[in-house]
Amino acid sequence: MKPAPFAWERPADLAALVERLATAPGSVKLIAGGQSLGPMLNLRLVEPDLVLDITGIAELRQARVEDNVLVLGACVTHADIEDGRVPDLTGGALQRVAAAIAYRPVRNRGTIGGSLVHADPAADWLSALTALGAEVEIAGRNGRRTMPVERFVTGALDVALSPGEMLVAIRIPAMPEGAAWGYVKHCAKIGEFAHAIAAVRLEPEAGRCRAVIGAVEGPPLLLADASPLFGGRIGPDFATCFDARTADSVLAASGMTDPVDRHIHVTVLARAVAQAARPVRSLLPEAA
Repeated sequence: MKPAPFAWERPADLAALVERLATAPGSVKLIAGGQSLGPMLNLRLVEPDLVLDITGIAELRQARVEDNVLVLGACVTHADIEDGRVPDLTGGALQRVAAAIAYRPVRNRGTIGGSLVHADPAADWLSALTALGAEVEIAGRNGRRTMPVERFVTGALDVALSPGEMLVAIRIPAMPEGAAWGYVKHCAKIGEFAHAIAAVRLEPEAGRCRAVIGAVEGPPLLLADASPLFGGRIGPDFATCFDARTADSVLAASGMTDPVDRHIHVTVLARAVAQAARPVRSLLPEAA
């Protein structure tokens, strides 16, 4: 199937893009890598009047470090992160996530911003960036604002963008010294959409843990204080203290009624905790 007719424009800079986004009549879509929008256009799941190509805007492809925070432009590709072409303040966590997204041709074109805005519950960056405590930077005609990723993603394929706004950057705080990271996903086969995702960011010395359970029906389930999963205390022996029954109860309370689904997600979460407890030897995250 071919897409319905639409107009195509390529704004010269971010100011022109924001202005056009605010004033264009009819429905407007932005395209960067096109790994999600392209198939949706062809299947006529979306029929915009205008598509704005944002690939030529330099600011959206930049990466920089500001006060111990990594700022990635929305058009930074998965491959840019995987190949180390941008800084990484997370001790390799970003590279490990990027390296396991779909297939290399997808990673060459797909962008971190596009993945977040598409908000597929099975997407890697939704869960990973939520666990890392990242924020998004949003631009519109009235200026810019930031918000945590967990507030930005409001539902399956739904984000907190007002008309005329766009995501321009992702802000990722540096991983503290001594912190541990685990990221595991369960797929039918490598490269396919995940059926369960778990990401954990632990700070044993500070007694803190942030855990995310993804590939659920809505936005990822965030446990901003995941200490109940470890008996109420995060210590050096956190991996041996993980309580699968508490994790199952958390999922049941969130509305996951199928015990088989809960078992899969709890198992993936346990493997993410175990991964965080051992030295990383590969850029590829463990596949459950």
